[in-house]
Amino acid sequence: MNKNTADILNLLSKLTFRRFLNFGKVISGYYWSRFTGRAHVFGMPFSVSIEPTTSCNLRCPECPSGLRSFSRPTGMLEKQFYTSVIDQLFKDSMYVIFYFQGEPYLNTDFLQMVNYAHSKRMYSATSTNAHYLNDENAKKTVESGLDRLIISIDGTSQEVYEQYRIGGQLSKVIEGTKNIVKWKKTLKSKTPYVVFQFLVVAPNEHQITDAENLAKELGVDDIAFKTAQINDYQNGSALIPINDHYSRYKKAADGTFQLKNKLMNHCWKVWQSAVITWDGKVVPCCFDKDATHQIGNLAKEQFKEVWKGKEFIQFRQSLLKSRKEIDICQNCSEGGKIWT
Repeated sequence: MNKNTADILNLLSKLTFRRFLNFGKVISGYYWSRFTGRAHVFGMPFSVSIEPTTSCNLRCPECPSGLRSFSRPTGMLEKQFYTSVIDQLFKDSMYVIFYFQGEPYLNTDFLQMVNYAHSKRMYSATSTNAHYLNDENAKKTVESGLDRLIISIDGTSQEVYEQYRIGGQLSKVIEGTKNIVKWKKTLKSKTPYVVFQFLVVAPNEHQITDAENLAKELGVDDIAFKTAQINDYQNGSALIPINDHYSRYKKAADGTFQLKNKLMNHCWKVWQSAVITWDGKVVPCCFDKDATHQIGNLAKEQFKEVWKGKEFIQFRQSLLKSRKEIDICQNCSEGGKIWT
């Protein structure tokens, strides 16, 4: 059995009869909405993203956390609030992503939160820059029951890596990866499924093969090459790769850039998932980094009230009408396909 198959089977093992029925309701609601042109929601979300923190130790140039450019407050997710949210969701939802903005390991309660999701038989994933995966944290990560660990590694030499991961040290990423792989073997654990995520930008695109070789050398389970979101892409950017395959954007005849993907008037993501900020705001998806489209507040409302409430229904309806008019959709490379 290959590693990817084992990860898929692990995800499927989280299915219960109720979660299976709920997934059917989610799909039915999505396609019925597309067919009728009216937003309908029949189930609860299949997955949810929860933000451990907005804080980050690095200063990546296209990231609000790195730029310290949020208009919303920065802070840490509180464990008690988090458990109350999971208690509302776990019977129907099976996938929790511990990430939105920021570096999750800066929240000292992060791994306890992962373990709580694990105790509810939810598949859990997170994304990290790996600077805090010392030996102790690596051991605790494996013991927590985390199912998927995405490690950002955007270069195979310090000189290249630091051009995007400003303030970062590649040696720490490699050390942290080795620690995770070691403790998986020591504890005889199949999880977490470790993925190197290589954000392809112009300064590092020549190291793609080197990154694949490094992943094999360190013993990670997979490597994914991700296209970069550029905030002001229209007039070009020094970060846009030369290799068109790894760019979200294409150059027009007038020399400006435009998004490759056509924005269809539907989006699977907002029928099957939602994002919860560290302080309880609910936003439609991960492209709303500054929570400008807040559709609820779990400090005041139950999640089900928000998910099936008037504001979220209106947002979904606006997608069905004209997605290109919604600002957070205008730089989106996802959403139109059902599997995201």
